[in-house]
Amino acid sequence: MTEPMGTAEGEDDAAARLEEARRLFASECVFFAGVAELSRMPPSRGLEIAFAGRSNVGKSSLLNALTGHNKLARVSNSPGRTRQLNFFDLGGGRLTLVDMPGYGYAEASKAEINRWQGIIRMYLLGRVTLRRVMVLIDSRHGIKENDADMMTGLDKAAVGYQVVLTKCDKISAVALAEVTEKIAALLKKRPAAHPHIIATSAATGLNIPELRREIFQLIRE
Repeated sequence: MTEPMGTAEGEDDAAARLEEARRLFASECVFFAGVAELSRMPPSRGLEIAFAGRSNVGKSSLLNALTGHNKLARVSNSPGRTRQLNFFDLGGGRLTLVDMPGYGYAEASKAEINRWQGIIRMYLLGRVTLRRVMVLIDSRHGIKENDADMMTGLDKAAVGYQVVLTKCDKISAVALAEVTEKIAALLKKRPAAHPHIIATSAATGLNIPELRREIFQLIRE
């Protein structure tokens, strides 16, 4: 039976992009700035991808899985440990990864919460090199009120974002399909949301290569 024209070529191209993305994320990844005050925001080094999510959503674990550096981002059982914008250079200036403070702000004062929110808001509004925000959602819980607030803020600021489900190894395939479908329906109503949802697990590596490829594709555009 003759193979449909272009099928093998398309598969080869997809495999090549996966490999290119793997090589990028296997390259050196170096922390270069931690910003707790707007006056200390580093100059842009090129394309930036930011990672946002509720405290304890698994953001640090996901960043470590993406880069293959187990200690790149601090993993803690205590929510709210990331209390600044952390900037990481990947591949010698090819890409900057930004680890944003988890919203939820465990054990933080109201004044400190307001300060963090101000820093985050100004970063999202004023960073022209910010290409996309990956909004991490715990697959076990779906979109919560503060997730919706973050998305609304991104919609108003016209900052593109994409939902990445985390901890997908902790729920059944049926439950994962249900939460994905529900979130997809909600995203259709949000102007700045990318429609493609990526279900991941830092523990098992589920769709980590696909997330790398998604980010790598943004560099090529």
